[in-house]
Amino acid sequence: MNRAKPPFDPQEFLSKANGGRGISDYRKDQIVFRQGDRADAVFYIQSGKVKKTVVSEQGKEAVVALLGSGDFFGEGCLAGEELRLSTVSALTKCVIARVSKADITRVIHTEPAFAELFIAHLLARNSRVEEDLVDQLFNSSEKRLARISSPRLQQVISRKTWRARRGVRSSLRFGRQSAWQQNRDAGNSRSRRVPRRRRASSRVNRMLQSFERP
Repeated sequence: MNRAKPPFDPQEFLSKANGGRGISDYRKDQIVFRQGDRADAVFYIQSGKVKKTVVSEQGKEAVVALLGSGDFFGEGCLAGEELRLSTVSALTKCVIARVSKADITRVIHTEPAFAELFIAHLLARNSRVEEDLVDQLFNSSEKRLARISSPRLQQVISRKTWRARRGVRSSLRFGRQSAWQQNRDAGNSRSRRVPRRRRASSRVNRMLQSFERP
Protein backbone atom coordinates (compact mmCIF):
# COMPACT_ATOMS: atom_id res chain seq x y z
CA MET A 1 0.00 0.00 0.00
CA ASN A 2 1.43 3.38 -1.10
CA ARG A 3 1.73 6.07 1.51
CA ALA A 4 0.15 9.43 0.74
CA LYS A 5 2.64 12.13 -0.12
CA PRO A 6 2.89 14.66 2.75
CA PRO A 7 1.70 18.16 1.88
CA PHE A 8 4.36 20.56 0.68
CA ASP A 9 5.56 22.98 3.35
CA PRO A 10 7.13 26.15 1.87
CA GLN A 11 8.82 27.08 5.16
CA GLU A 12 10.36 23.64 5.50
CA PHE A 13 11.54 23.82 1.90
CA LEU A 14 13.24 27.18 2.55
CA SER A 15 14.78 26.09 5.85
CA LYS A 16 16.73 23.10 4.54
CA ALA A 17 19.83 23.05 2.36
CA ASN A 18 19.40 20.54 -0.42
CA GLY A 19 20.55 20.45 -4.03
CA GLY A 20 20.10 23.97 -5.38
CA ARG A 21 19.47 25.43 -1.91
CA GLY A 22 21.94 26.71 0.63
CA ILE A 23 21.65 28.48 3.99
CA SER A 24 24.26 30.95 5.19
CA ASP A 25 24.87 33.17 8.21
CA TYR A 26 25.76 36.80 7.57
CA ARG A 27 27.32 39.22 10.00
CA LYS A 28 26.36 42.88 10.17
CA ASP A 29 27.43 44.89 7.08
CA GLN A 30 28.40 41.74 5.18
CA ILE A 31 27.56 41.82 1.46
CA VAL A 32 25.11 39.22 0.15
CA PHE A 33 25.65 40.24 -3.48
CA ARG A 34 26.90 43.32 -5.26
CA GLN A 35 25.51 45.46 -8.05
CA GLY A 36 26.77 43.94 -11.30
CA ASP A 37 27.12 40.36 -9.97
CA ARG A 38 25.62 37.49 -11.91
CA ALA A 39 21.89 37.04 -11.13
CA ASP A 40 21.32 33.31 -10.80
CA ALA A 41 19.41 32.81 -7.54
CA VAL A 42 16.65 34.08 -5.27
CA PHE A 43 17.22 34.71 -1.56
CA TYR A 44 14.91 34.30 1.43
CA ILE A 45 15.50 35.96 4.81
CA GLN A 46 14.91 33.55 7.67
CA SER A 47 16.00 36.03 10.32
CA GLY A 48 17.56 39.48 10.45
CA LYS A 49 17.35 42.56 8.24
CA VAL A 50 19.06 43.65 5.04
CA LYS A 51 19.18 46.79 2.93
CA LYS A 52 19.18 47.15 -0.84
CA THR A 53 21.23 50.00 -2.29
CA VAL A 54 21.96 51.35 -5.76
CA VAL A 55 25.05 53.32 -6.81
CA SER A 56 24.80 55.77 -9.71
CA GLU A 57 27.48 56.37 -12.35
CA GLN A 58 28.48 59.49 -10.40
CA GLY A 59 29.11 57.36 -7.30
CA LYS A 60 26.03 58.43 -5.33
CA GLU A 61 24.43 55.69 -3.22
CA ALA A 62 20.71 55.43 -2.48
CA VAL A 63 18.84 52.97 -0.27
CA VAL A 64 15.89 51.60 -2.25
CA ALA A 65 14.54 48.97 0.17
CA LEU A 66 14.78 47.62 3.71
CA LEU A 67 13.82 43.96 4.07
CA GLY A 68 13.29 41.65 7.04
CA SER A 69 12.34 38.14 8.06
CA GLY A 70 10.02 36.44 5.58
CA ASP A 71 11.04 38.59 2.61
CA PHE A 72 12.48 37.41 -0.69
CA PHE A 73 14.99 39.38 -2.70
CA GLY A 74 16.93 38.84 -5.91
CA GLU A 75 13.81 37.69 -7.75
CA GLY A 76 14.76 39.82 -10.76
CA CYS A 77 16.61 36.81 -12.18
CA LEU A 78 13.22 35.18 -12.83
CA ALA A 79 12.29 38.09 -15.13
CA GLY A 80 15.41 37.77 -17.29
CA GLU A 81 17.77 39.90 -15.19
CA GLU A 82 21.28 38.66 -15.92
CA LEU A 83 23.22 41.02 -13.65
CA ARG A 84 22.27 42.40 -10.26
CA LEU A 85 20.90 45.94 -10.41
CA SER A 86 21.55 46.61 -6.72
CA THR A 87 23.71 45.66 -3.75
CA VAL A 88 22.26 43.85 -0.74
CA SER A 89 24.03 43.93 2.62
CA ALA A 90 23.12 42.81 6.12
CA LEU A 91 21.91 45.43 8.59
CA THR A 92 21.99 42.89 11.43
CA LYS A 93 23.07 39.31 11.87
CA CYS A 94 21.10 37.33 9.31
CA VAL A 95 20.26 33.79 8.30
CA ILE A 96 19.51 33.75 4.58
CA ALA A 97 18.52 30.91 2.28
CA ARG A 98 19.77 30.89 -1.31
CA VAL A 99 17.62 29.09 -3.89
CA SER A 100 18.97 28.62 -7.40
CA LYS A 101 16.98 29.98 -10.31
CA ALA A 102 16.34 26.50 -11.69
CA ASP A 103 15.19 25.13 -8.31
CA ILE A 104 12.78 27.96 -7.50
CA THR A 105 11.36 27.93 -11.04
CA ARG A 106 10.61 24.22 -10.69
CA VAL A 107 8.93 24.63 -7.30
CA ILE A 108 6.78 27.55 -8.47
CA HIS A 109 5.44 25.40 -11.32
CA THR A 110 4.91 22.20 -9.33
CA GLU A 111 3.94 23.36 -5.83
CA PRO A 112 0.88 25.65 -5.58
CA ALA A 113 1.54 26.35 -1.90
CA PHE A 114 4.96 27.78 -2.63
CA ALA A 115 3.64 29.68 -5.66
CA GLU A 116 0.97 31.25 -3.42
CA LEU A 117 3.61 32.31 -0.86
CA PHE A 118 5.85 33.78 -3.52
CA ILE A 119 3.03 35.65 -5.29
CA ALA A 120 1.85 37.08 -1.95
CA HIS A 121 5.38 38.41 -1.42
CA LEU A 122 5.44 40.02 -4.86
CA LEU A 123 2.04 41.67 -4.31
CA ALA A 124 3.09 43.04 -0.91
CA ARG A 125 6.33 44.38 -2.38
CA ASN A 126 4.44 46.03 -5.24
CA SER A 127 2.04 47.70 -2.78
CA ARG A 128 4.94 49.14 -0.77
CA VAL A 129 6.57 50.49 -3.93
CA GLU A 130 3.29 52.13 -5.00
CA GLU A 131 2.85 53.73 -1.57
CA ASP A 132 6.37 55.16 -1.70
CA LEU A 133 5.76 56.47 -5.23
CA VAL A 134 2.48 58.14 -4.24
CA ASP A 135 4.21 59.75 -1.27
CA GLN A 136 6.93 61.15 -3.54
CA LEU A 137 4.45 62.41 -6.16
CA PHE A 138 1.76 63.99 -4.01
CA ASN A 139 3.47 64.97 -0.78
CA SER A 140 5.60 68.02 -1.48
CA SER A 141 8.90 68.65 0.22
CA GLU A 142 7.19 71.34 2.32
CA LYS A 143 4.74 68.78 3.69
CA ARG A 144 7.57 66.40 4.50
CA LEU A 145 9.39 69.19 6.31
CA ALA A 146 6.22 70.06 8.20
CA ARG A 147 6.34 66.63 9.80
CA ILE A 148 9.48 67.68 11.60
CA SER A 149 8.38 69.61 14.69
CA SER A 150 11.55 71.67 14.95
CA PRO A 151 11.12 75.27 16.22
CA ARG A 152 14.30 76.27 14.41
CA LEU A 153 12.98 74.84 11.15
CA GLN A 154 9.66 76.61 11.58
CA GLN A 155 11.52 79.90 12.15
CA VAL A 156 13.48 79.44 8.93
CA ILE A 157 10.33 78.65 6.95
CA SER A 158 8.49 81.64 8.47
CA ARG A 159 11.40 83.98 7.70
CA LYS A 160 11.55 82.85 4.08
CA THR A 161 7.78 83.16 3.74
CA TRP A 162 7.88 86.70 5.20
CA ARG A 163 10.65 87.71 2.79
CA ALA A 164 8.73 86.32 -0.16
CA ARG A 165 5.56 88.16 0.86
CA ARG A 166 7.52 91.39 1.38
CA GLY A 167 8.95 91.04 -2.11
CA VAL A 168 5.48 90.58 -3.57
CA ARG A 169 4.14 93.61 -1.70
CA SER A 170 7.08 95.72 -2.92
CA SER A 171 6.45 94.65 -6.50
CA LEU A 172 2.76 95.51 -6.24
CA ARG A 173 3.51 98.88 -4.65
CA PHE A 174 6.04 99.70 -7.36
CA GLY A 175 3.52 98.66 -10.01
CA ARG A 176 0.85 100.94 -8.53
CA GLN A 177 3.29 103.85 -8.34
CA SER A 178 4.38 103.34 -11.94
CA ALA A 179 0.79 103.23 -13.15
CA TRP A 180 -0.06 106.37 -11.16
CA GLN A 181 3.02 108.14 -12.58
CA GLN A 182 2.06 107.16 -16.13
CA ASN A 183 -1.50 108.40 -15.66
CA ARG A 184 -0.26 111.68 -14.17
CA ASP A 185 2.18 112.21 -17.03
CA ALA A 186 -0.53 111.48 -19.55
CA GLY A 187 -2.86 113.92 -17.83
CA ASN A 188 -0.21 116.62 -17.83
CA SER A 189 0.43 116.08 -21.52
CA ARG A 190 -3.25 116.46 -22.28
CA SER A 191 -3.50 119.58 -20.14
CA ARG A 192 -0.54 121.08 -21.98
CA ARG A 193 -1.96 120.24 -25.39
CA VAL A 194 -5.42 121.70 -24.77
CA PRO A 195 -4.31 125.35 -24.51
CA ARG A 196 -2.43 124.99 -27.82
CA ARG A 197 -5.59 123.83 -29.54
CA ARG A 198 -7.52 126.73 -28.04
CA ARG A 199 -4.86 129.25 -29.17
CA ALA A 200 -4.99 127.79 -32.69
CA SER A 201 -8.77 128.11 -32.75
CA SER A 202 -8.56 131.72 -31.62
CA ARG A 203 -6.14 132.58 -34.45
CA VAL A 204 -8.44 130.97 -37.02
CA ASN A 205 -11.41 132.90 -35.68
CA ARG A 206 -9.49 136.19 -35.85
CA MET A 207 -8.48 135.49 -39.44
CA LEU A 208 -12.06 134.74 -40.45
CA GLN A 209 -13.28 137.86 -38.78
CA SER A 210 -10.70 139.94 -40.69
CA PHE A 211 -11.97 138.61 -44.01
CA GLU A 212 -15.56 139.34 -43.11
CA ARG A 213 -14.81 143.01 -42.41
CA PRO A 214 -15.80 145.44 -45.22
